[in-house]
Amino acid sequence: MKLPNMLDAAKRNKDKVEYIYENRDYNKIYDNKKYFIRTYGCQMNVHDSEEISGILDNLGYTKTEEFKESDLIILNTCAIRENVHDKVFGFLGRCKHLKKQNPDLLIALCGCMAQEEVVVQEIKEKYPYIDLVFGTHNINELPNMLEESFGHQKINVYSTEGNVIEFDNVYKRDSNITAWVNIMYGCDKFCTYCIVPYTRGKQRSRKPEDILKEVKDLVSRGYKEITLLGQNVNAYGKDLEDKTSFSTLLKEVSNTGIDRIRFVTSHPWDFTDEMIDVIAKHDNIMPYIHLPVQSGSNKILKLMNRNYSKEDYLTLFNKINKIKNVSITTDIIVGFPGETEEDFLETLKLAETCKFAGAFTFVFSPRNGTPASKMKDETLKSEKDDRLQRLNKVINKYSKESNLKMLRTIQKVLITGISEKDDSKVCGYTENMKLVNVIAPKSTIGKIIEVEITGAKSFSLDGKIKE
Repeated sequence: MKLPNMLDAAKRNKDKVEYIYENRDYNKIYDNKKYFIRTYGCQMNVHDSEEISGILDNLGYTKTEEFKESDLIILNTCAIRENVHDKVFGFLGRCKHLKKQNPDLLIALCGCMAQEEVVVQEIKEKYPYIDLVFGTHNINELPNMLEESFGHQKINVYSTEGNVIEFDNVYKRDSNITAWVNIMYGCDKFCTYCIVPYTRGKQRSRKPEDILKEVKDLVSRGYKEITLLGQNVNAYGKDLEDKTSFSTLLKEVSNTGIDRIRFVTSHPWDFTDEMIDVIAKHDNIMPYIHLPVQSGSNKILKLMNRNYSKEDYLTLFNKINKIKNVSITTDIIVGFPGETEEDFLETLKLAETCKFAGAFTFVFSPRNGTPASKMKDETLKSEKDDRLQRLNKVINKYSKESNLKMLRTIQKVLITGISEKDDSKVCGYTENMKLVNVIAPKSTIGKIIEVEITGAKSFSLDGKIKE
């Protein structure tokens, strides 16, 4: 049994990252068994679930969307906010009676919550019917852990800086049109509110040749779009011996000929002028940038350990905003410990200045073990909720304004599926990441088509195929 330890997870040393190359040809020892996987959190978690699904498929499991008929239930979790914690444990409670009905059912919890000491302790004390707990560093050990978990609870979580594990492409990708591509793992920024450096380990980059091999394989299989993933993608390469920069990697990925390239998420600290030039010069690098600001108050930014000022952010924002047709979105936290009404008004003013195309906005959620969780917080919940509503009003205003600018224009849209709003339509995304519901035949799914924008809402567009 290996238990998580936040102190160990916070350590950083200068040991070289080990690159481990695995062959993942497994015996199909679980034929006729079904698995259900539920994913919470960011794109990295979604991609981790694709890896887990690929492993389970190779073991003979078949995926099901109905957890009540499965032989294995896996919850791949997120630790960013408390409401996800509540959802996960609520769902585990629903699984308890299934375990009583079927003692052979396996229940597993993995992902970032599994890396938290308090969570694992709670599982040990209150959830004995959970069979398997594993973290973000040892997904590759899943086959062995499954064999060993029958009959007793197995907890196997590493609080290490982490290595890079490479393997033949065994992802069970959720789409045959768009794909996630990890370029790096972990983070060394240690923002005071964020638990990711503890749950994901130190910053470690994949080798450029391994990334390019994966991208070229996706191109050969007809994928239209890839999204390069990392906790802080523009810090890519700083840990590599040859110091390959993210801008250099972007150019090399662009040269593979993939139709569309996106990337998330960027930290303003590492966003360089060279990156801006590369994005502007390469047509297949999409003009969409997610650039979290978190606060418009310099006092709060310092408490958050963001290592930039409001003025630094605005300078960078204005540079990026010169890219043709660019769309910039952000993340903002309200109610951070010590945030006064004056601090919040500075954030509101920044949102008014930047006129973001969209934003993910949150009330501060303290995460156990992070510095911010120990900061004095005297702001009432009702006041934080009020600030969030006021901020969202501004964000929604400019999101709609951004969309209205696209009315009666012709946009290139990658059609990814049937519209959730109207199954007689298809939907997809513009180059600058605007969702469009399109009057077009289903045969356009998987294609990039020209669409005339006919309507604009706060969070989506309407359109019809160009005649």
